[in-house]
Amino acid sequence: MTETKKPEKPTADARSRQTSKTGRSARAATRRSAKTGRSPLQPATADLCDAYPDRVRVLHSRLHDYGGREVFHGPVATVCCFEDNTVVRASLEQPGDGRILVVDGGGSTRCALLGDVLARLAVENGWIGAVIWGCVRDTAALASIPFGIRALGTCPRRSVKRDQGERDVPLYFAGTRILPGEHLYADRDGILLTAHELSPAR
Repeated sequence: MTETKKPEKPTADARSRQTSKTGRSARAATRRSAKTGRSPLQPATADLCDAYPDRVRVLHSRLHDYGGREVFHGPVATVCCFEDNTVVRASLEQPGDGRILVVDGGGSTRCALLGDVLARLAVENGWIGAVIWGCVRDTAALASIPFGIRALGTCPRRSVKRDQGERDVPLYFAGTRILPGEHLYADRDGILLTAHELSPAR
């Protein structure tokens, strides 16, 4: 009679390697989730365009992604300023309540309106992201902060501090108007604005 061999138990080293591999996979998945930030309730911008063609407006500019949150959406708060981020800071010092700060910086590329200090302040105060018609800096640090950021480009020079600018005003840039209280959706395909939050397409 042939003796049936019992399956060998994994050695301690094998178990350790498997645990390490599983841990790495879990951490990688966590990093991907943190980067995209898409919740089960957040629809893709492409799906929203298909489902609600007459209710969405597209920002017709390829703003660059600099934040640690690639996909985000929320109500809009607005700032209009030019090479002076005093009002940007003042806004981010207030409770964000899941909002997105949209900044019309006049398209200036001569200084940055947001860096890592303000991005961390925004996260601490409950802001989801910022869309800036202007520049940012500290991009290496921004990429590790769980905050959505879209901007025209980068500039290492900081802005002046003259307390000039307006909050909660209508804006117009990138081919569309932007009003306080509207809803903004951002993902890899682009940025949409709607009068109100839309239900996921079915």
